Amino acid sequence: MKLVIQRVTEASVEVEGRIIGAIGKGFLVLIGVGAEDTEETADFYIRKLLGLRIFEDENGKTNLSLKDVDGQLLLVSQFTLYANCKKGNRPSFIEAGAPAHAKALYEYMIDACREQVPIVQTGEFGAEMKVRLCNDGPFTILLDENLYHSA
Repeated sequence: MKLVIQRVTEASVEVEGRIIGAIGKGFLVLIGVGAEDTEETADFYIRKLLGLRIFEDENGKTNLSLKDVDGQLLLVSQFTLYANCKKGNRPSFIEAGAPAHAKALYEYMIDACREQVPIVQTGEFGAEMKVRLCNDGPFTILLDENLYHSA
């Protein structure tokens, strides 16, 4: 699994000219599901995501979590995070999860996050989307398999 987490002041996702998800302060999370990922893998990443302390406290230190700042989530599926460009110039996506598998884990993550975060918005799995954001910092973190397999 791969997550690109961007701390934002606002973010939205549009499908066919219509905004289908929008948040204020929080995280825009691009989610890539790999072929070998499981619900256990997703649970690990959800704990990491929701526990990240990357919002500033009163002393300007990145010490506050999403919950501490009443932050919101915008979760967007993005299989292209599994692009492998080692050979040639055309990316291979062979390591990405099959659509049915990826969709099931993406929806699992949405449901799990909604149990803990009051405002969770989403993109549309498999759709052509336009994502807009105002990255706060900028602050972007990549969580990937190296983290999970070393835990």
